[in-house]
Amino acid sequence: MTDYSTDIAIIGGGVAGVAAALAALRSGRSVILTEEYDWIGGQMTSQAVPSDEHSWIEQMGGSRTYRTLRTAIRQYYRDYYPLNEAARKWDDLNPGAGWVSRMCVEPRVPLAVMEAWLMPYMGAGRLKLLKPYRPVSADMDGDRVRAVTLQHKSGNGAVVVSARYVIDATELGDLLPLTGTEYVKGFESQAETGEPSAPSQSQPDNQQAISICFAVDHVDGNHVIDKPANYDEWRAVQPDFWGGPLIGFKAPHPRTLEITERSFTPNPDDDPLLVDADQRRNAGDANLWTFRRIAARRNFVPGAYESDICLVNWPMIDYFEAPVIDCSEDDYAHRIGRAAELSYSVFYWLQTEAPRVDGGVGFPGLRLRGDVTGTEHGLAMAPYIRESRRIKAVTTVVEQDLSYAVRGEAGAVSYRDSVGTGMYRIDLHPSTGGDNYIDVPSCPFEIPLGALLPIARSNLLPAGKSIGTTHITNGCYRLHPVEWNIGEVAGLLAAHCLETGTTPHAVQADDRRLETFQSLLHREGVEIRWPDIKGY
Repeated sequence: MTDYSTDIAIIGGGVAGVAAALAALRSGRSVILTEEYDWIGGQMTSQAVPSDEHSWIEQMGGSRTYRTLRTAIRQYYRDYYPLNEAARKWDDLNPGAGWVSRMCVEPRVPLAVMEAWLMPYMGAGRLKLLKPYRPVSADMDGDRVRAVTLQHKSGNGAVVVSARYVIDATELGDLLPLTGTEYVKGFESQAETGEPSAPSQSQPDNQQAISICFAVDHVDGNHVIDKPANYDEWRAVQPDFWGGPLIGFKAPHPRTLEITERSFTPNPDDDPLLVDADQRRNAGDANLWTFRRIAARRNFVPGAYESDICLVNWPMIDYFEAPVIDCSEDDYAHRIGRAAELSYSVFYWLQTEAPRVDGGVGFPGLRLRGDVTGTEHGLAMAPYIRESRRIKAVTTVVEQDLSYAVRGEAGAVSYRDSVGTGMYRIDLHPSTGGDNYIDVPSCPFEIPLGALLPIARSNLLPAGKSIGTTHITNGCYRLHPVEWNIGEVAGLLAAHCLETGTTPHAVQADDRRLETFQSLLHREGVEIRWPDIKGY
């Protein structure tokens, strides 16, 4: 077993983990960053999810480094991809011209950018990147995490990482049970939170669906895969609230719950420059091909791409059969396997049974693009996780803090200890308790520092989805730019506390210390307040 020691250990190399590492490294600290999968970047890369962002992200409502990341991704395309002249001159280049986001890109590109940003620190010996490793135990000293033991995914090697500060940037809050840190999961009750959308009784095992995404293109020929073993079983699944079979183009509309039928037309000859990826004006999901398209062939010189590439993250691949938090390792593996079965079944259905606009059925020219997602099996490298364990925090963000129905034109609660901003509707997918979508309009909101502070841990900081939100408010704090913001602040806070000899809780509790830290955030380009805007 190998022992490592560092200033700051960041367990989990997703969006938040990378942001935390970069922030701590910029602050002059040594860092060990670990990741369970072969790729860092989480939602953007191994999970293959195009960025979910609000409409103003190009100008405000996200940190400077997040916007720099977006700029660098676009520049990577200009430097290395055969863009045509129109796309090359497009200031807000959207390589996939998908409707879900202004940044629909192939996952290897943000991966390349993030790796490039980390490389100088690795060369200087200040960053050690360990992958693929997952945490299996922790050594505690009172309220402090002294060290974390991690196991190589192959099972053949283990390492112990000791650090002065430990940041949990795992997708499921894996360090919380390992360190004995108090946490919640699933639905809290209305009695606990006062939230209008919460149930009357707590439901800890009622958790949001996970999804295993995949990329496809469409070319001439017959590329139909072998029929999945459990295809007939999945084809027969029909949730009570779905309006038809789970595998089909009919599904509840996330906002209205009305049964909506979507279409699927590979390679429409649309002009990418006319795509207006603004969810306020057009949800863009009527044609599932263009909704999360990550490569639009008409953005590139003729012949460079024989097909668009479409990312499948649609309602029909949501796996809500059973929860994946706090189940046994065998059950976890089984449930992830079931989610993969569902995704393969959806793909086979698309190839063989999906209705076409010409009256026929099936698209045999569809191909799985595992080369795009970095896998031989054809699906995304990692499951798309929407919900984590969540710390019992100094501050818990509740629905009534930011719901437009509650707050109206007054806007979201402004926190004394704000350390960031974000905006997205509260968007909860169907859950393991049999619930339909929950969609709540929200106001542009802030991220309170108290939500990053576990009640009884002095050197453990959460990042990403494990902060002090509820099941409800997790639905708008779980998106890419917010997760990046949270991770960046966690990295800056740990470094700041090491520099000043204070603690995160002391920074949050004392006005003078808090103001000093917020001034640091301002210098680093982390926005902590929204401008006074109306009509969102």
